[in-house]
Amino acid sequence: MKTQQQTRVCIYPKDVQRITGKSERYGRTLLQKIKEYFQKEEHQFVTIEEFCHYTGIKEEQVSIFLSA
Repeated sequence: MKTQQQTRVCIYPKDVQRITGKSERYGRTLLQKIKEYFQKEEHQFVTIEEFCHYTGIKEEQVSIFLSA
């Protein structure tokens, strides 16, 4: 029986910290800016796709940090 690998859709401040090498607080601030950019409400999540679009980092590069 095949097991399907689950991948996340959302990105969190700790992920941003790992990707950028900056503080977790920077991650929270950046995600807030991304929410404002995409006109999201406070309770909505930022997707990995939106993060990559905003920062200009390729999804392949980001996925390396998310699977680690």
